Amino acid sequence: MALPYLFEFWALEHQLPPGGDWRSWVIMGGRGAGKTRAGAEWVRSQMEGAKPLDPGPCRRMALVGETIDQVREVMIFGESGILACSPPDRRPEWQATRKRLIWPNGATAQAFSAHDPEGLRGPQFDSAWVDEMAKWKKARETWDMLQFALRLGDDPRVCVTTTPRNVGVLKELLESPTTVVTSAPTEANRAFLAESFLDEVRARYSGTRLGRQELDGILLDEAEGALWSSNLIEKIQIDTPPEMDRIVVAVDPPVTGRSTSDECGIVVVGARMQGPVQDWRAYVLADCSIGAASPNTWANRAINAMVEHGADRLVAEVNQGGDLVSSVIRQVDPMVPIKAVHASRGKVARAEPVAALYEQGRILHLKGLGELEDQMCAMTAQGFEGKGSPDRVDALVWALTELMIEPAAKWRRPQVRAV
Repeated sequence: MALPYLFEFWALEHQLPPGGDWRSWVIMGGRGAGKTRAGAEWVRSQMEGAKPLDPGPCRRMALVGETIDQVREVMIFGESGILACSPPDRRPEWQATRKRLIWPNGATAQAFSAHDPEGLRGPQFDSAWVDEMAKWKKARETWDMLQFALRLGDDPRVCVTTTPRNVGVLKELLESPTTVVTSAPTEANRAFLAESFLDEVRARYSGTRLGRQELDGILLDEAEGALWSSNLIEKIQIDTPPEMDRIVVAVDPPVTGRSTSDECGIVVVGARMQGPVQDWRAYVLADCSIGAASPNTWANRAINAMVEHGADRLVAEVNQGGDLVSSVIRQVDPMVPIKAVHASRGKVARAEPVAALYEQGRILHLKGLGELEDQMCAMTAQGFEGKGSPDRVDALVWALTELMIEPAAKWRRPQVRAV
């Protein structure tokens, strides 16, 4: 009967605590990836001894969730909670009036709500389990109060189980040299999940930023003051585009073809151009960008994208390569219609009018453009705060400038009548 309770035998790799000298262990994963079970089993490993009445490594633990109800219903009484994971002879007793668990060996774990950070002022602990910190409204205040309370024992430690969200306190915790991280997507735990659940959520959210966060367990960065937000991008995603009146492929080529070069941004955008210009809508159809590649490689990739999507024109930035860019493309296809564009303004100045079109609801995205959207959410009014160069965003801006910005400018320009 002991085998079901030997978690080390059943556990997935991301559910086991790493070795080494750490203070905080963050288990970051998608929905249903087994984070709660890992947290509950870690609590057992800290509170239980070799025998039911033997002391464990810890004696006083804090259990911190978004609310007391969440602590009770998920962390303690949930299907993967502490009580469900504990063998009968070691199962702690829940004392509702004192909001605490007490083990047969006398160890205790007290429940706290992140809505009340001050509740952690005064008590002291030698360990803590923190659940879903990334969605707490008072995350920083609660986390700070918990750090002051972890002052017992020789080596107080914290286990944090959370779906990632772009919040400052979580990002700072992940960057701390005393933090270790394990992570996994929802599929890692598929043996314990309904197949219909996986089919449904993957069909609905695969390729979206929400899916990458909630299913893949990826922390999506979003710079403060970004021109595009995750919330905006989630609202504009569609499954199937309408017929297009015009399609362009935009290319932002790297300076060189070396292995250390930036990416080559290649983005396909179409437009529905019915009625007056203000009623036009654009659809971002594909991101065909490629990592460091030779000129011939990225030129072939761009022309293949044109053929695949039936594009009318290739728009290529020529700031870095001048006539060489057009020459490289024409070596692949001498007949390809090219429009060479030259950036006379900075990246932010070019991107801001395009960002305004998004705010007006005039740009939509097909699902599956995660890497492009990541770059968009790192572009701020002060510049790009992501890694490398925003080549995908540059290509996007050139495509939307060609399809939406320039036609609107011509439409508004007063017409000079011949006398």
